Amino acid sequence: MAAKPHQVAFDPREFLAMVGEGKTIVEYRKDEVVFAQGDAADTIYYVQKGRLKVVVISEQGKEAVVGMLEPGQFFGEGCLNGHSLRIATTTAMEACLVTAIAKIAMLAALHSEPKFSELFMAHLLTRNSRIEEDLIDQLFNSSEKRLARLLLLLANFGKEGSPQPISPNISQETLAEMIGTTRSRVSFFMNKFRKLGFISYNGKIEVHSSLLNAVLYDKPEIQREP
Repeated sequence: MAAKPHQVAFDPREFLAMVGEGKTIVEYRKDEVVFAQGDAADTIYYVQKGRLKVVVISEQGKEAVVGMLEPGQFFGEGCLNGHSLRIATTTAMEACLVTAIAKIAMLAALHSEPKFSELFMAHLLTRNSRIEEDLIDQLFNSSEKRLARLLLLLANFGKEGSPQPISPNISQETLAEMIGTTRSRVSFFMNKFRKLGFISYNGKIEVHSSLLNAVLYDKPEIQREP
């Protein structure tokens, strides 16, 4: 009896890193738009390299940064939930490498590959938790503490490996938009954090563990607004 051919185990990250049916790999330059608010929504994206920002524009023309994307994250998945048009604009903040997956190919992979479904489900659960935490942050914390939490998130505190420096491509204007305050307030708090030894500048922003301790234990330096 002939031996059955060896079947290679499905690797979801390898699947996302390769060109295939319904999949393309796209490079984006800094400030290049992946898709704009109002565009047709028929593709899901996965970040291989680089960071992108998600911006929503109101009818009055006011812009708000509502999210930051980094390697290992999906975006544009709203088209799987019936969104025919994009509800936000996604722009590269630095050179990025992104996998674009046609909606039909994404659905096929989710139906046929359990490991890929698990990866995508983990992404959705993580994003849902982040949105809930962001809402609580906006409702109950001061802008100073919101900035401290955002810096910790951008530096990947709490994830595997050492905290990462924050790219200089993330401007104080972007930080201000993400926490709902002004650039001048962000500048004031950043200088305060630097003087307290919570952060340092060396081309990039280095976030120190003392900032995490200040947030966790609500030290006087970072106070809640009444």
